[in-house]
Amino acid sequence: MAAGLLVAVHLLPTPPPLERAGDVIALTNEGKACLAILAFAITLWVTEAVPFPVTSLAVLLLIPTLGIAGYERAVAAGFGNPLITFFIGVLFLSTGFTKSGLGTRLVLHVLRIVGTRTDRVLLGFLVVGALLSMWITDMAVAAVLLPLGVGVLRDAGLKPLESNFGRALMIACAFGPLIGGIGTPAGTGANLASVGYLRELAGVEISFARWMAYGVPAALLMIPVGWRLLLRAFPPEIERLPIAGTEIADRIAALGRPSRLEVWTLVVFGATITVWLTTPLLAALTGGVINPPAQAVALGGGLLLFLPRLRVLIWKEAQRDMDWGGVILIVAGLSLGVMVFETGAARWLAQVMLGRLALVPDLLQPFVIVLVVAALHLLFSSNTVTGAIIMPILIALAQDLGLDVWTVAAPAAFTSSLAFILVTESPTNVLPYSAGYFSIRDMARVGIVMTLGAAVCVTIAIVAVRPLLG
Repeated sequence: MAAGLLVAVHLLPTPPPLERAGDVIALTNEGKACLAILAFAITLWVTEAVPFPVTSLAVLLLIPTLGIAGYERAVAAGFGNPLITFFIGVLFLSTGFTKSGLGTRLVLHVLRIVGTRTDRVLLGFLVVGALLSMWITDMAVAAVLLPLGVGVLRDAGLKPLESNFGRALMIACAFGPLIGGIGTPAGTGANLASVGYLRELAGVEISFARWMAYGVPAALLMIPVGWRLLLRAFPPEIERLPIAGTEIADRIAALGRPSRLEVWTLVVFGATITVWLTTPLLAALTGGVINPPAQAVALGGGLLLFLPRLRVLIWKEAQRDMDWGGVILIVAGLSLGVMVFETGAARWLAQVMLGRLALVPDLLQPFVIVLVVAALHLLFSSNTVTGAIIMPILIALAQDLGLDVWTVAAPAAFTSSLAFILVTESPTNVLPYSAGYFSIRDMARVGIVMTLGAAVCVTIAIVAVRPLLG
């Protein structure tokens, strides 16, 4: 089916040019070829007829086969991007965080602080999931929260598909990481791809601070929205967990003192985050002598976990546990996105899909963009794939309409990671679902409302912060 769609789109007659405000926008033959590859890739990504990495690598071969660009250029557009080293470094840090046991210790301490009231436990899981996911991948955070949440529910004698609190807590194990993932560029692979598109296609550099100026406020607004929504949709059947505070203290005591590897992981995390946030200040104070790229900082932090005497990660284990398919998906997505943009296909699609965006009041533009991208996310079922499709389109649209590129692209970049509705939209959702405490319908019911709430939160954050950024 995918191959047939590829051939069909490629052989279709070229549509007549579009005319917008006296400007003629034509779909070139190369652009049509890009759309054919896009249709081919989306079909295989959605149906999962072959693994994502296989489809992604096939894209790199189709670009030169259809005469869009030479093979070296197609590969350089993705694999030659330094963001790939950023993603690999973040994956190292995420894997080390889980392997060292630091994540388990942190969540247990949070449970000790929030107590045993079910509403506070739910809030604690959302907050921890969101804060951790700002710095390590959301799937890794869900993997840390899942066994702890299941342990809490089993200790309380709450059964799968029978407990409202079980439904709420397990969905919170997905919602928290999804929410926090928009806070920084390190949160998800889709964020890194978005930064790459902005640099490659619009010449816009998005620093950690600039991303966080929109991302952190939006994430912080979503936490109470998600909390109240889950409590309202699934009212807990018990007010307190039948777990004594001493039991949590006993679990913490059983872990013993923080190990040397936990301490080193915490030091590396702290140092990496500090350098990310203070790079502009360091550059200003040293006249540009100290100005490390965020990609190099991420990779350097990840490699520190392999030091012989402080080895948190062993390469064979890291190779097995890391999502290398995600790396391939990102680099192929970047290659395809750049080609869709450069051939003019993105500009043509932008006018077809969102050509009337300029007619929407400024205050409502982020809201509309979030809802459009959320709808596309249901189809593509992948954060990175959604970003690969929508980001070049919105960048082209912003340039055509004379809008601020980052203000238009930011809501789309955030929504690429906010897979609230379907379990299949993200591996972050699949992990908690596998525990069996909630159904696909349960998540969809609250996910639709949460998506609308997220659109409002993103809109408020952008409208409030935009004047401060100028």
